[in-house]
Amino acid sequence: MNGQNGHDFKTQRQRAIWALVASHPVGSQREVVDALSAQGFEVTQATVSRDIAELGLVKTPGIDGPVYRTPERLGTSGSGTGSDERLQRILADIPVTIGRSGLILVLTGTPGTASVIAQAIDESSLHEQEGTLAGDNTLLVLFADESRLERWLDRFGIIQARSGGSRIP
Repeated sequence: MNGQNGHDFKTQRQRAIWALVASHPVGSQREVVDALSAQGFEVTQATVSRDIAELGLVKTPGIDGPVYRTPERLGTSGSGTGSDERLQRILADIPVTIGRSGLILVLTGTPGTASVIAQAIDESSLHEQEGTLAGDNTLLVLFADESRLERWLDRFGIIQARSGGSRIP
């Protein structure tokens, strides 16, 4: 893998992860690390964790235990249907804190989860926001006015409560 810039290497690595998860059940990040190593990629579990989050892979129940799935295999490939199911599943597994600064909500999850949460919000029935911006474990949800922010916050609270996950004020 020498002679490539970092972006090309990352793109190839993420394509390999996507192909791996799409082709057969993968239940742990360690399995992904081992499979990538067998293909000549030198990666750490932390790198794989970030890649999984950036790719939007979700761990769901499988026949022999939890497995990673691509958004397409979950039926949430950005079709715009506004389903809250994926967001509920994610919120069941990831505790999210919510803070506020003006017309911006600051949502904080666990390391490497912000982009997954942001994508699930964008694909959900939550449409009051102007947009989302994700970092590693923190995402910003931007609003045009107070009433939209309040309506969004109420709906998000309902979705979070339905998920059964932990809600941290």
